[in-house]
Amino acid sequence: MADDARERFADPAAPAASDVTTLVAGIDLGSTGLKMLVVDPDGAEVASEQVPTPWRVGEGGTTELDADALLTSIAELIQKTDAALAPVTDAPISAVGIAGMGETGMLIDAEGRAIAPGFAWFDPRGLEQIAAFPDDVRSEFAGRTGLPLGAQVTVAKLAYLRDGGLDLTGARWLNLPEFVAASLGGDVAVEFSLTSRTGLLDQDAEAAWPAMLDALGVTTEILPELRGGGQSWGRIDGRFGTRLADAELTVAGHDHLVAAEAGGTLDPDGYHVSLGTAEVLLRVLDAPLGFEARQRLADALINEVAHIVPGKHVLVAGVKTGLLLRRALHAAGISDRAGRDALDAEVMALPFDGALPAGAIEVSGARNDDGVLRLTLHADGATPAEIFGATLRHSNDEIAHLIAVMDREVPPATHATLTGGWAGMASVVRARAQVLPNLTASTREQDTAFGAARVAARLLQRSAV
Repeated sequence: MADDARERFADPAAPAASDVTTLVAGIDLGSTGLKMLVVDPDGAEVASEQVPTPWRVGEGGTTELDADALLTSIAELIQKTDAALAPVTDAPISAVGIAGMGETGMLIDAEGRAIAPGFAWFDPRGLEQIAAFPDDVRSEFAGRTGLPLGAQVTVAKLAYLRDGGLDLTGARWLNLPEFVAASLGGDVAVEFSLTSRTGLLDQDAEAAWPAMLDALGVTTEILPELRGGGQSWGRIDGRFGTRLADAELTVAGHDHLVAAEAGGTLDPDGYHVSLGTAEVLLRVLDAPLGFEARQRLADALINEVAHIVPGKHVLVAGVKTGLLLRRALHAAGISDRAGRDALDAEVMALPFDGALPAGAIEVSGARNDDGVLRLTLHADGATPAEIFGATLRHSNDEIAHLIAVMDREVPPATHATLTGGWAGMASVVRARAQVLPNLTASTREQDTAFGAARVAARLLQRSAV
């Protein structure tokens, strides 16, 4: 970890791990992997582990999670982390914060058991169902929920399950971090920033939207108690080892917002850009912008939803950059860090616009409602480095468009911070510096897990008062 103030909670002169009496942890439930980061009270990293997210991939891009497979992977993650800690310290983990992707979650029964798989946010199922929503729901959806109406929103998947024969009566929805929290022994409750991603909430009322519930054929029973990120979710039970037994538990919130919390970089004048499988631009708002503004923003696929900070809202603009970059790497036969680093150097050796004539490589697919990498090659010499650079320039164009739309609603940002797994590539940072003001890049590899650990540390501090 880089040796600067952003990497610590407090004093940079942290004690040796063997002298630490307590630890805190953050869990990041990501699209690619499930990660757990353990830090000492000053924020120094003590251990970090990761396991793959256990998706089941089907035809046509369908991608889902089996609840038992997910919980098996969580148990494996905890065991690996405990094993990594064992040679270093026997200190207990006293608090755990959980963050994760939006839109994905589980329907549970009265006993807390999942009654259906969880769908990935990029799973295409549900398009037919949202087309059949009542006209008033369709026309008001963006203004009420702050989200564009598409297959990505949770309500599309709930309608898909209903039409497939699943009885939603008595079922309750938990977003993925909340489902994991409950499975660790925590409370059954939902967090605002994650539930803002579902399409079930009226953003102005901060409560379930009755017309949407009616369209699904459910009642307010489908949503458990709503809580702010960082509040207590109870304690972890003893099934997961003595190191975690009785640790305080919290849901930190939506992963991109929690990543911004890692460095405290999300202020009203700046963009926080989180570049993982999805690339997300965030702008913080002191209050909701209102129905009409949300409608205009939704036309450009921009969300206005609840922040993890109580009372605050955020603009969330997304593109599928990471997905396209990953596919560009795989098309070039690159699947490891060494290959990625070598390609990065090759891209940096080229001019930003590449060495081929203008228009030699056409790229599409970065829009948030797309995600399919399409390449059209009009000339020879389209090396993997040229293709990767062209993919970055294409996503730059999409980001520039999103910024222009946001600038019509709020004053332009004056600075930006880039985080996420792709931020470690010099070519990515160079590309984003073309469209983002006064850009700085995080050197931390696990921003979301670190942000979740910060949230857990604050919970622990409040409990000690």
